[in-house]
Amino acid sequence: MTVIEMSGAGGPDVLVPGRRPVPQPGPTEVLVRVRAAGVNGPDLMQRKGLYPPPKGASDLLGLEISGELAAMGAEVSGWRVGDAVCALTNGGGYAEYCAVEASHCLPVPEGVSLVDAAGLPETFFTVWSNVFMGAKLKAGELLLVHGAAGGIGTTAIQLGKAFGARVFATDSPAARCAIAAELGADRVIDYREEDFVEIVRAAGGADVILDIVGGPYVERNIKAANHDGRIVQLAFALGSKVDINLMPVMLKRLVYTGSTLRSRSDGFKAEVARELREHVWPLFAAGKLRPVTREALPLAEAARAHAAMENAQHVGKILLITEA
Repeated sequence: MTVIEMSGAGGPDVLVPGRRPVPQPGPTEVLVRVRAAGVNGPDLMQRKGLYPPPKGASDLLGLEISGELAAMGAEVSGWRVGDAVCALTNGGGYAEYCAVEASHCLPVPEGVSLVDAAGLPETFFTVWSNVFMGAKLKAGELLLVHGAAGGIGTTAIQLGKAFGARVFATDSPAARCAIAAELGADRVIDYREEDFVEIVRAAGGADVILDIVGGPYVERNIKAANHDGRIVQLAFALGSKVDINLMPVMLKRLVYTGSTLRSRSDGFKAEVARELREHVWPLFAAGKLRPVTREALPLAEAARAHAAMENAQHVGKILLITEA
C-alpha cells in the first residue's frame, strides 16, 4: 500500500510517499480501507519530533480516518466487511489501509459524506471528552472557545450550542470570526480589536474555557473565568511556560486541567465513542451539527496540507484523500 513516511524530523518537506505491507488487524481490531484521513495539530508536532507515538502504535502520522471495513479480527462483533466508518487511531492514518480498534470506530453520520467524516473523530472525541465528560458543561453556562475557526473551535462551538450553552468565541481576522458566527456563536470577539477578558467578564464570566493558545492567555483565561469555572488547556500555540499569579485560582475555586487524547486508554476511548454515538451522532441527521472541511488534498500532497495548516489561517479541517 502507499503511505506517507517521514524522512526525518523537520518541516513539511520531510513527508514523502512510501510503500509498506498492508497491516493485519489484531483480534479486537478492524482493517479500514482508508478513503480519507484528517490532518491535526498532533501530526504537525510528531513531524517536528515533539510528539512521539505511544508504544506499539504505528510510526505513520494520521489520528483519524474514514473508509470501508476490509477485514475484521476474530473477536470483533457488531460490524461487517463493507461498512462505512470513521475512526480514531493511534497513528497510521496517512496510508491506504489502517488497522484500528473496533471500539474506536463510529458509523458515518447520516448526511455526512464518507470523505468529510474523516475530519470528525479527533475533534469530536477531544471536545466531548474534555468539555462534556470532563468539565461537565451544562445548558445555560457560558463556554469560551479560543481558535474558533479551527477544527477544535468549530466543533466546540457547534456542540456547545447544540447542548444549550451560551458560546463566546475568539479569533481573527474578520473572515475567521464570520465562520464562528455562522456556526452559532452568541458573541464573536476579534482578539486584535477587542479584549475578550472585559467582554466575558461583563457577561458574567466564563463557566468553561477551551484554550489552544496558552502563553499570555493562561493568565487572561483565569481573569475571564467565573467562580467555579473550569479551564481546559488542549495546546500551547504561544508557549507553555508562563509566570502567573495563582491566587485567583484559589479565590474563584477554579479547575485548571488539560489532556492529550492519544495517550488515553483504549477503554476510555471506547467509552467516548459510545457516548458520541448515543448523544452526538444523531444531531448530524437533525441538522444541528455539520462537518467543517476546508479542503481535501491527495495523500501524496501531505506536505502541502501541513504547510497550509501551519499558516494558522485555515478554516475547519484539512483532509487527505487516498487512491484506495
